[in-house]
Amino acid sequence: MPATLTPAQILKQFFGYDRFRPLQAEAIEAIVSGRDVLLLMPTGGGKSVCYQVPALVLPGLTVVVSPLIALMKDQVDALHSNGIPAAYINSSLAAADRSQVDQLCREGKMKLLYVSPEKLLSPSFLQWLHGLEISLFAIDEAHCISAWGHDFRAEYTQLKAIKEYFPAVPIVALTATADKLIRKDILDQLELRDPAVLVSSFDRPNLSLTVRPGRARLNQILDFLAAHPGEPGIIYCLSRSTTEEVADKLYRNGYKASCYHAGLPAADRAVTQEAFLRDDIQIICATIAFGMGIDKSNVRWVMHYNLPKNLESYYQEIGRAGRDGLPAQTLLFYSFRDVMNWRDMFAGQPSPERLELQIARLERMQQYAEAHLCRRRILLNYFSEEAGADCGNCDVCRQPRTRFDGTLLAQKALSAAIRLKESVNMGTLIDVLRGSRSREILERGYDQIKTYGAGADLKADEWREYLSQMVNTGVLDVAYHQKYAIHKGVLAARVLNGAQPVWLVKPENQPKPETKPAARKSKRELVKEALLDRLKAVRKRIADTYNVPPYIIFNDSTLLEMARAKPADRAAMLAVEGVSAHKFDQFGETFLAEIRQFARKPAGPGGTVKGSTYLHTLALHEKGCSPEEMARQRDLSLNTIQAHLAWLVEHGYPVQWQTYLHPVELQTITAVLARAEAPSAKALFDYFEGKYSYLQIKLAQALYNRNAAPEGDG
Repeated sequence: MPATLTPAQILKQFFGYDRFRPLQAEAIEAIVSGRDVLLLMPTGGGKSVCYQVPALVLPGLTVVVSPLIALMKDQVDALHSNGIPAAYINSSLAAADRSQVDQLCREGKMKLLYVSPEKLLSPSFLQWLHGLEISLFAIDEAHCISAWGHDFRAEYTQLKAIKEYFPAVPIVALTATADKLIRKDILDQLELRDPAVLVSSFDRPNLSLTVRPGRARLNQILDFLAAHPGEPGIIYCLSRSTTEEVADKLYRNGYKASCYHAGLPAADRAVTQEAFLRDDIQIICATIAFGMGIDKSNVRWVMHYNLPKNLESYYQEIGRAGRDGLPAQTLLFYSFRDVMNWRDMFAGQPSPERLELQIARLERMQQYAEAHLCRRRILLNYFSEEAGADCGNCDVCRQPRTRFDGTLLAQKALSAAIRLKESVNMGTLIDVLRGSRSREILERGYDQIKTYGAGADLKADEWREYLSQMVNTGVLDVAYHQKYAIHKGVLAARVLNGAQPVWLVKPENQPKPETKPAARKSKRELVKEALLDRLKAVRKRIADTYNVPPYIIFNDSTLLEMARAKPADRAAMLAVEGVSAHKFDQFGETFLAEIRQFARKPAGPGGTVKGSTYLHTLALHEKGCSPEEMARQRDLSLNTIQAHLAWLVEHGYPVQWQTYLHPVELQTITAVLARAEAPSAKALFDYFEGKYSYLQIKLAQALYNRNAAPEGDG
């Protein structure tokens, strides 16, 4: 490993990126200087780079504490694909492989070693580590250390022993979700010394946020999937049985879907997870048992079939979409029943303090789901970050709510609740308002109260939506300790006497799933998508050969940039973000060959979408064809071929323009271009009285434009 490379050079050489993302450089600088660091960065923000780059800068071994075997393997596979020596030690490792890792670490040939917290703190392992040069400890998913967090793991609480055994070695603790209480808990339990606490923006602008009423969820899901064909995604469900039911229904509707929950045998879970990571399964229906540390970068959407128990869980789970930075969708189905189910589950908490905290967090989650203002503002505010403006990428921003005066409905609901002695739940209250003739209503005499049937003009789902809004705004209250009986809220008296208007939003004013037909795409967009599909197919073949998930080879954003830029040689390919020198040496020529092949053959159904016409011309140029021969072979005009060559030159493709234009001729034409205002090729041809051909003039213009373009253009 070269000892003279700077962090920026390491980023480019080993990871293929020209610049750090926000806060990465600051975190790396603090770690390399020897400080303890607590780093909060959203999923997909690039936390791993913040310890992987220092691992290559610092002289010894970096030990990474990771909670899951699958996560360790994923990270190590990704590092290997970038040419970085890394390994993991866990129960899945054979004795011979463990011995080899031991030897490489002792010889100083290993830079990163991934272990579980239990393994790290075993006496024999600690003794082994003392014989090595340890430069850094990185604790991934550090929120697991806090009992107040949403993913507490008891084994993490023992990690404070790191400072006892290795007092001089810095620690970086990394997490995507931690409020102020959890941050303090992490710092205290790990006993970090004068730590740099770095909190990145929690904003993920590429994630579209949508909340929908939890009615006819399966139909809504099928509508959504029809609008997002082939895109991989995750559906989170509250119960194991729901994951199985939803997966089965999707499978019966022709989707490659499977379920994942803790009740399945470990071997079955491993097979399902691996199939999803390798794009062999499109959809995972899972409980929260699935997802921590899943680095699959091309998850294009995440749904919540049920309401999560808090905003930390919700944020972490939706963060598994769009890790590559490309647009991704999130869809949350909300019903008041989910709130009641969570409260029932919380009832078994060992302490009143714990119960109070969980209920408070559930209420914040409920407020988010029921809100009628920019959802990103609410989400960022929860993590103590201010949003400068409405996001424009949530359902509320895309379709602002139209409110109506619902005071009369609120008075009817309050009157019914009071006449029922505040003793019935929401379902029974709705039955009374709608004039139900059910056995329960009649036996209890509820049909005799004055407000019976006063809301018969509304459907049950409409009443449920309006009553939920009334609960959220304080008109009504829910007595959770009295079997969810509906009580008067803090505004009840003012609403009943007409002093307080109640504004509601109609359910039909909620945004509908994305079912509108896609806009007609240009030929250029169709060509790019056709090439992208072929590049994905190449990636899948390579990934299967190497026995790794496809995104380990290149993520979707890198392939998309390839399809857009259509690099024609090594230099152009290395300019694509995410293509490191090591990856190019392994896979680059294969992708270049596919791009060149695409230029020669039809790419779409029935041959209707052609490959890049420019690259087709470039391929003939590379064979030594003259412009006249190119025009003849392609059945195009000579003028069109000349325009192709000029375009290729201007965009940096390897055209041997000196074949057609001598440097002295270039200098003469350029001198005129420099003092004139964008003259046309014809104007230049006339100016030089035909001394230079149109091809020479167009090439000179292309070279001039390329050299004059600001850095980063194109």
